[in-house]
Amino acid sequence: MDVGELLNYQPDRGAKRPRDGDSHEESRSKQKAAGRDAGRVLLRSEDNTEEPTAGDGDKVLERLMDQDGEDPEAELVDESTVKKMILTFEKRSYKNQELRIKFPDNPEKFMEAELDLNDIIQEMHVIATIPELYHLLVELNAVQSLLGLLSHDNTDISIAVVDLLQELTDIDTLHESEEGAEVLIDALLEGQVVALMVQNMERLDETVKEEADGVYNTLAVIENMAEFRPGLCTEAAQQGLMQWLLKRIKAKMPFDANKLYCSEILAILLQNNDKTRELLGEMDGIDVLLQQLSVFKRHNPSTAEEQEMMENLFDALCSCLMLPANRDRFLRGEGLQLMNLMLREKKMSRVSALKVLDYGMIGPEGSDNCHKFVDILGLRTIFPLFMKTPKKMKKVGISDKQHEEHVCSIIASMLRNLKGQQRSRLLSKFTENDCEKVDRLMELHFKYLEAVQLADKRIEGEKHDMVRRGEILDDAMDDEFYLRRLDAGLFVLQLLCYIMVEICAAGVPQLQQRVHQILNLRGGSVKVVRHIMREYAENIGDGKSEEFKESEQKRIMELLENF
Repeated sequence: MDVGELLNYQPDRGAKRPRDGDSHEESRSKQKAAGRDAGRVLLRSEDNTEEPTAGDGDKVLERLMDQDGEDPEAELVDESTVKKMILTFEKRSYKNQELRIKFPDNPEKFMEAELDLNDIIQEMHVIATIPELYHLLVELNAVQSLLGLLSHDNTDISIAVVDLLQELTDIDTLHESEEGAEVLIDALLEGQVVALMVQNMERLDETVKEEADGVYNTLAVIENMAEFRPGLCTEAAQQGLMQWLLKRIKAKMPFDANKLYCSEILAILLQNNDKTRELLGEMDGIDVLLQQLSVFKRHNPSTAEEQEMMENLFDALCSCLMLPANRDRFLRGEGLQLMNLMLREKKMSRVSALKVLDYGMIGPEGSDNCHKFVDILGLRTIFPLFMKTPKKMKKVGISDKQHEEHVCSIIASMLRNLKGQQRSRLLSKFTENDCEKVDRLMELHFKYLEAVQLADKRIEGEKHDMVRRGEILDDAMDDEFYLRRLDAGLFVLQLLCYIMVEICAAGVPQLQQRVHQILNLRGGSVKVVRHIMREYAENIGDGKSEEFKESEQKRIMELLENF
């Protein structure tokens, strides 16, 4: 390329930023670095528009080849620069709109104006490096104009706007100026940003790379806003996002970064939010989740990304099951049968399937699922997992404690909820093969008792030191110590003791004799079991009604009397 060609060369003015399909985290961090490190307050001056002569060829070549050097024609990005930029954006946006109305069937007439509009949107990325000036975007009505462009006839423009929004709402940038961030997020939400972005995503064709990037960046904007302000999840879900996510997750398309991201956003929307859980249930979302997960019944995910998606979908399902109405939908959608099959198949999905069963069967709302689980011969699946913790568990990132906690919780839920014939079938499991299940129960009891006693010893030592130093042991410290005891295995120990007192009160002399025989043999004590169960009863009913809490405490005390 000679000097003449270099002088006439026009760079590509496209609206796109490449996306790393394999790792969205990497692409996001690269983009942050580009926004900030490349020059937090530098912007190329547009004042000097003189055309260089051919005699300046050497200088031009030198400048083109040394892009990293500091540009002598640079000015500070301050309030007046941003105002000028917004004014230019508004003018170009208005001009483009005017020409499109005037010459709707003659693209040549408005194409130049469209390229100019795209250019100014690209230049506005520099505002993302100075969040303390975000208020100007709101005050000068630029946010409303940007939101209006999300429905622009040319998807290149709407994608460029999404790209800009993603940079403006980058979570690190938002935390740099909380005040600027609040103003921007308020204005975006007021302008129904989620509804507009969902409408835009619906018209994008993901087989075109640039448009697939547009979808990805839209999801990034939603994630950024949800992380900064978790309260907007309900509103976002109701503005069509939940419906779009479910549709995209079940679409018959090859697995890609966008499907993974959709599963991630879905799990975020459902976290600690009963309204979004209810919405998903009403949209038959439980069936969608079960259909997508059924693929992993007999096959392991083929990549780490696909495994991450599977875990996101399982997390979403567990979140949904915390709402009682969804337990019934899970039961009708044959969720129990699917989880039971996953436990038998011994694939990667087995770990999460166990967790789902735990969530589906816990508490009085899980009663129907408990009965159905026995009917589909679930006892044959769960007890081998109780008798022996599989060695593969550690390979898939789950500890023995987590596995044993879920299994014990499922058995405890069945003992609490089962009636009649199903309860008899459960109790007969404990008597078969010379009460081997009771032996295993007691083995686990002593294992966790030892771990908790060790933690208690450490905590007592710390309390003693604190008192000696004159520090006050307040409620917050007590809560922290209790959480540490739970972490050491107290919750599993409580579940094991609960199973113990339940089977002893079941009216099967053989079981009671075996429990007491092993307690005496191993130097255990009925007093210790009672103490653990009283502590469990005191801490019961987190988030439940007072009525439930009282009746459950009364029930546990009655069981202890018969122990």
